[in-house]
Amino acid sequence: MDGAYRQDHRDGQHVLIIGGGASGVLMATHLLRLPSREVRVTIIERAELLGCGIAYGTDDPDHLLNTRASQMSAFPDQPDHFERWLAAEGIPVTGMSFVDRGTYGRYLASLLAPWREEGAESGRLHCMRGECLRILETDGGVVAEFDDGRTARADRAILATGHAVPSEPPYPLRGGWDFNPPADADATVAIIGTGLSMVDHVATLLGAGHKGPIYCLSRRGLLPQPHADTYALGLEQHRIPLGASVSETMHWLRGLVRLAEAQGGTWRNAVDAIRPHVAKIWHAWSLEDRARFLRHAAAWWEVHRHRMPPVSANRMSRAAASGQLSILRGHFQSAEERDDGRIAMRIVPRKNGGPEQLVADHVIDCRGIRRNPVEHAVPVVRDLLLRRAARLDPLGLGLDTTTSAQVIDASGQTSQRIYAIGPAARGALWEITAIPDIREQTANLAQDFFGPTDIHAGERV
Repeated sequence: MDGAYRQDHRDGQHVLIIGGGASGVLMATHLLRLPSREVRVTIIERAELLGCGIAYGTDDPDHLLNTRASQMSAFPDQPDHFERWLAAEGIPVTGMSFVDRGTYGRYLASLLAPWREEGAESGRLHCMRGECLRILETDGGVVAEFDDGRTARADRAILATGHAVPSEPPYPLRGGWDFNPPADADATVAIIGTGLSMVDHVATLLGAGHKGPIYCLSRRGLLPQPHADTYALGLEQHRIPLGASVSETMHWLRGLVRLAEAQGGTWRNAVDAIRPHVAKIWHAWSLEDRARFLRHAAAWWEVHRHRMPPVSANRMSRAAASGQLSILRGHFQSAEERDDGRIAMRIVPRKNGGPEQLVADHVIDCRGIRRNPVEHAVPVVRDLLLRRAARLDPLGLGLDTTTSAQVIDASGQTSQRIYAIGPAARGALWEITAIPDIREQTANLAQDFFGPTDIHAGERV
């Protein structure tokens, strides 16, 4: 599409969504499901495939969702929607299965199929491929400017730009989304980070027949805990010590775990009981307590909250038992290529010892999603920050927003036309990176904009 794409003269509202990954597709789907035929959506995405993003663009069948299929519906009011889609696609799994992420990317893309077909819904959905450089707020709406000179106008804009991750790590490190294994199956591989991205890399290496040693390094050496059969304890909100300090909250959580174990369950029952209340706990903490949680407790919470599928856990256990996989505790400092082509890594070990140097042939940077949200931001977000039309939240997790997703500028003013959702704006809600959380946010935001959704609109299966 050349030139400017402008809002036409039909009545109704036009919403721009910048980012066509999971957050953007879910937001568009909930808007398009609205009973009103007057809501129109334009998705701006630089990649070719909608719904994939960095998480669901993989084609490796060993890269599994870390949540069961029964919890991955796009719609809060239709919890079995993903399972019905899988059945319609002839994929023989149950709700307890852990589906590969590439399949889930196809599911997300399918959500927009009813509106992408030629002539469907009178052209309510437009998809523009390109890099959005700037969003300007005007008295009458918003204007998006592209790297090729095009512009698009609308009533509102929603930033769904996902995680701030470096496009390329410094040489000689490889990026966390580069899954090409070393050519030499006996090469020594080092992975910086021990989260779920590391689990995927180990799966790819072992699936490719890699035989060499694999070292995984993080400051605490914590691994995502494995999933197991569980159920959430009944937990009423009045039992939660809202406003208690971090240490008091953690003490209460340990008591909840003991209660779950006394009833024949595990810590999983307690963690799953807390999940619906995490945003309330986060809001009740002072800024100092939130910072304290991030420093001392967040890593422990995340490995219990974001678990790995049993098949992945078994694969890791077998590799560790054979001696091929080793977990190291220490702080990565630097890496440089030696004259012989190998990579020397400098490490500050933990108090209990460990190597100060590790020599490897292939080093992958999987240090997770809490990166510098300015340095690693997409151009449109960086521009908003530089123009002071947006600011970071006080803890630097992402864009500062209200709890209803409105972007806050450098002077503390709330935008009436620019919003940020999902991982791009973690500070307001903390846990807004998983599909069950994002679907709730996007469904609620669509209703806040234009009223209740029609549960039968836009059905595919």
